[in-house]
Amino acid sequence: MKAVVQRAVDASVEVAGDTTGQIAHGLVVLLGVTHDDTEEDARYLAKKIPYLRIFEDEEQKMNLSLLDIGGKLLSVSQFTLYGDTRKGRRPNFMGAAKPPQAEKLYEAFNDMVKNEGVQVETGEFGAMMNVQLTNSGPVTLILESKDR
Repeated sequence: MKAVVQRAVDASVEVAGDTTGQIAHGLVVLLGVTHDDTEEDARYLAKKIPYLRIFEDEEQKMNLSLLDIGGKLLSVSQFTLYGDTRKGRRPNFMGAAKPPQAEKLYEAFNDMVKNEGVQVETGEFGAMMNVQLTNSGPVTLILESKDR
């Protein structure tokens, strides 16, 4: 699994003009699933992301986690994270998992993050979505479960 994690002052996701998820202070996670991902990959990211110390403390040092600040997480499925652009100009998405597998692991990730005590807002799996966020810092990290 691949996750693009962005620290956000605010963020929202819309599907067909309706807001499906919205957060104030927290993290936006764009989550991609590949063919050989399992629940262990989802568990690794769900145990890692809420505890990343990427929020400033009173001394302006990144010492606080999402849990420390009581922040929320906006989770958006994003198969394009596995787009391959090495050949030609049109990405191929053969590296992305098929929708049934990807949706199952995306939902598992969200449930596992909730079990860590974080409120999770979401987009709609497989839908065309508009995501808006104010990236604070900016702070953006890319995590891959295979790198553990």
